[in-house]
Amino acid sequence: MIGNEFGNVQDLVDIEDIREGTVIMRGGSLRQVIMVGGANFSLKSSEEQDLLTRSYQDFLNGLNFPIQIVVHSRKINIENYVARLDERKDKEISGLLQDQISEYQAFIRGFIKDNAIMAKTFLVVVPYSPIVAPVNKSILDKIPFFGKKTTPGEAAANDKKQTEADFSENLLQLQQRVNQVTQGLFTIGLDATPLNDEQLTELFYNFYNPETTEKESAPIHAKK
Repeated sequence: MIGNEFGNVQDLVDIEDIREGTVIMRGGSLRQVIMVGGANFSLKSSEEQDLLTRSYQDFLNGLNFPIQIVVHSRKINIENYVARLDERKDKEISGLLQDQISEYQAFIRGFIKDNAIMAKTFLVVVPYSPIVAPVNKSILDKIPFFGKKTTPGEAAANDKKQTEADFSENLLQLQQRVNQVTQGLFTIGLDATPLNDEQLTELFYNFYNPETTEKESAPIHAKK
């Protein structure tokens, strides 16, 4: 929470809602996020690297809409792992194995003291911004005698119904883009999984709470 001088932190985030695996922005545009598996590029032969590079170029050139590629890096807290080693050591009968576990713990603590252990997540953000045409009201709507009268409750219900219809139509357009991206990534040989509501919520929580994320060490798992 940010102080009163800056207002609520939610006021600084341009996200209106997350539903049906989709991030709804305040301006009405939509986003879906795809988690992408990595490839051991350096371990491939030069011919395989060239083929992978050309396939990636063909994938990008085949898109007629923008995408955003994000590499999310965060520090991993392994204190829970070290604590489990303590539990394992307490259950171990062999004194030799207990000593080995203690030496391993000391090595781990010494290593992470000088070297941060990072986890990288590769993401592709696919956007869709609906085109909003200007609404021209009929001249009859401006004349009380001819205009159709509705109660405030009916007007609110109609607005909600229209909003849901627009969302469904826009979501269909976005999903077509997401399918094109995932199929293109599969062609390259990369696993691609769109994130669901829970994973999206966790992702943005990690973005805006890096210190808490490091403390809790809560990774994102893409469910297939």
